[in-house]
Amino acid sequence: MSRIPSKAEILDWISANPTHTSKRDIAKAFGIKGADRIDLKRILKELEAEGHLQKRKKTYRDPDQLPPVTVLQVKAPNEDGDLYGRPLEWHGEGVEPIILILPKASDPALGEGDKILAKLQAVPDQDHNYEARLIHRIGTSAKRVLGIFRAGSEGGRIVPIDKAASTEWTVAPDAAKDARDGELVEAEQAGPKGRMGLPRARIVERLGDPAAPKAVSLIAIHQHGIPDHFPDKVVAEADTAKPMGLKGREDLRDLPLVTIDPADARDHDDACFAHADDDPKNPGGHVIWVAIADVATYVRPGSALDREARKRGNSSYFPDRVVPMLPDRLSGDLCSLHEGVPRACIAVRMQVDAEGNKLGHKFVRGLMRSAASLNYAEVQEAQDGSPNEKTAPLLEDVIKPLFAAYKALTRARAEREPLDLDLPERKIVLDDDGHVTSVAFRDRLDAHKLIEEFMILANVAAAETLIQKRSPLLFRVHEEPAPERLEALRETARAAGLNLAKGQVLQTRHLNALLNHAAGTDDAELINISTLRSMQQAYYNPENFGHFGLALRNYAHFTSPIRRYADLIVHRSLISAHGWGNDGLTEEEIERLEETATHISDTERRSMIAERDTTDRYLASYLSERVGNEFEGRISGIARFGAFVKLDETGADGLVPVRSIGREFFHFDPQAGTLTGSDTGLTLAIGQRVTVRLTQAAPVTGGLELELLALENAPMPSGGGQRGRRSPAGRTVKRKAAKSKHKTAKVKRKVERKRRK
Repeated sequence: MSRIPSKAEILDWISANPTHTSKRDIAKAFGIKGADRIDLKRILKELEAEGHLQKRKKTYRDPDQLPPVTVLQVKAPNEDGDLYGRPLEWHGEGVEPIILILPKASDPALGEGDKILAKLQAVPDQDHNYEARLIHRIGTSAKRVLGIFRAGSEGGRIVPIDKAASTEWTVAPDAAKDARDGELVEAEQAGPKGRMGLPRARIVERLGDPAAPKAVSLIAIHQHGIPDHFPDKVVAEADTAKPMGLKGREDLRDLPLVTIDPADARDHDDACFAHADDDPKNPGGHVIWVAIADVATYVRPGSALDREARKRGNSSYFPDRVVPMLPDRLSGDLCSLHEGVPRACIAVRMQVDAEGNKLGHKFVRGLMRSAASLNYAEVQEAQDGSPNEKTAPLLEDVIKPLFAAYKALTRARAEREPLDLDLPERKIVLDDDGHVTSVAFRDRLDAHKLIEEFMILANVAAAETLIQKRSPLLFRVHEEPAPERLEALRETARAAGLNLAKGQVLQTRHLNALLNHAAGTDDAELINISTLRSMQQAYYNPENFGHFGLALRNYAHFTSPIRRYADLIVHRSLISAHGWGNDGLTEEEIERLEETATHISDTERRSMIAERDTTDRYLASYLSERVGNEFEGRISGIARFGAFVKLDETGADGLVPVRSIGREFFHFDPQAGTLTGSDTGLTLAIGQRVTVRLTQAAPVTGGLELELLALENAPMPSGGGQRGRRSPAGRTVKRKAAKSKHKTAKVKRKVERKRRK
């Protein structure tokens, strides 16, 4: 049993160790373990209640003293030109201490409002309480805004592009940076509110035409509040990082691990290698190695890098730029598994049988050296018999064994039957100036699938290990579809003459059967889109609810710690579980895992929306020169105000406003997902083929407006649904509309009869 220190001993220790005062630090200092921590917690609460201590973020310290290193906000110079700082961490009683800043000749110039990290020294018998020496200037605290500059007689104003920001900013003539009226500008707060009660700003960058390529992704970044500037302290912390050596690590440098990424990849956070298993008990089996950049060794819990990474949650990817989770010094250098360079990693060795079933696995913390940085296309070409100079030496010993292991994993995948959606992904191709040159389909090669299967297997191994070791982690959760969404999918399937079984526990194989029946038909895309829409949003959670889409019971994200904070949490948990070092998961992190899970799930959705908005703007810009042209597409959504159409050529979504379809009233049925004309019976429903004309394209908002010309290959009647119009085309549309309406009504009657039963 541990000896519990007295209150006086605890206070003396805190006074002598002001920077290591968490409950964990105190317990470690006095050798308090296990159940004795309960008594320590009780004593600390008593000291807090008695006013001797103040608790803040799991840390206890004397409330009337400032820590030796603290954050200050610089005040305006006094009449003698001396600078003073206001302590942001002051929580004591009485008058706030006076802190004189003593800059060195090499220090950067400081101004009012700047935030700095400073080392403090108490100075008794002076007219100030502390003297501060600059450690780092923290990135500017000035708020930034993106907006349209409106010139005026005395400078101008900035109208934010973010619809949620209603406040305009005033700009003085000497702070306008020669911006022109109507230009998109980025500005930062220049001081307190002016005479009109509006905040003042200085323009820091002119971005020109709001519809210009350079502005497209930047607008989305600012609209959705994605941090795109690293504070100076974070950058400085990253810049001090050094490459890791072999100490405390397993030497994996002789393993021919290779990275396989897109040709334009900026970082490489995963590498792999496979070979035939020489274990006679596993005939035809394989050994698969997956090595992941050891980000945790550089991004320590509670550090400036860690706080910024958690704040961002993930990297955000746009056609013209990446907003990374970590500074380039880490993401593009020390944590990137560059060819021929020793890099710290956490690796997993997995043994699979001839059918691709995982028999066992083992994690190690190691040092690797990538044998080659390859791209998907060249790896696929090598496997198909056309190796280049780089892949030819690797073909027999590296590339072919990778595909052999992948072939085994595909057999296990076929047995498991994860959800198999067929939704081709489109890629926006930009020229050097940022203009869209084309919209193409992304290649879907076996080389892509190989890496996906290896990463999924490694993620499963990470989850299973941490569950077995009872170590806290964040699971990647994907729950099964909600009943109402599933019923909507059934109705869509029935309308297409297909069936989705009911009255049984839903499994992915049931959905795959539906998708397979639709494959090759005109309704294939509709069924795939409708199935995707029936799915729940995946998220992170400390509790394990399984992954429905992948048909996996245990799943966590382990393979991308450079770009996802969830993976960094899993790495830290593996470090703690294996006792690899003191940079594992802390008690404070464990206590707020649920909060972290919610936060990073939100940042992930934020990035997805911003990326989608950027794509919409690029597509609108690309199509703006083709206003008046006709396009083929399919109705992808129905709303009270119109029909959404996905264009075949680009995948862009546009709106056919209901006001433009005809002069009749259109009844909206939210359950059936239809718009039906009151006079003609014309019915618009999800999945119908249409021909449309592009009438408007707005690059700034990403909006497309369309005119409906034909429905299911039948031209729209002249006059758009006016009473009394008679034409062969009109009669064809009406017959098809009546048939569609009859089918919809029949489905609704069946549903209603079942409901009454």
